[in-house]
Amino acid sequence: METPSRTGEARTSRADRLLVVSRHGGRPGTVVLALDGELDHDTVEPLRNALREYAGAMRVVVDCAGLRFCDSTGLNVLLRTRLRLLPEGGHLDLAGLRPPVRRIFEITGALKVFRAYADVDAALADTGAGD
Repeated sequence: METPSRTGEARTSRADRLLVVSRHGGRPGTVVLALDGELDHDTVEPLRNALREYAGAMRVVVDCAGLRFCDSTGLNVLLRTRLRLLPEGGHLDLAGLRPPVRRIFEITGALKVFRAYADVDAALADTGAGD
């Protein structure tokens, strides 16, 4: 299913419980993927597809402000993408982690390897290390 984003620039994909909206991040090689819903084994495919589509991006900012749940499948997809980007000097950054989702990243120790920002604007404004 394709629908314009809030800015009209994005392509969307929908599984039953996850919406992924992509847009340019304002800098060459940067893409923002906004997640809305639940990221788990049954809904991960739209995220995988978006990450494949933007495989050439050097920086992927994942906007988690609309993400209500993330299981180990979603976490692993994000971690694997981060590892794929690192050798080329790329990054996968997280923005807008809500407490229930942030908790899974804290418990697993994954929050220590991602750059995390309060929101997408803060992520895009930062060219450094995040918070």
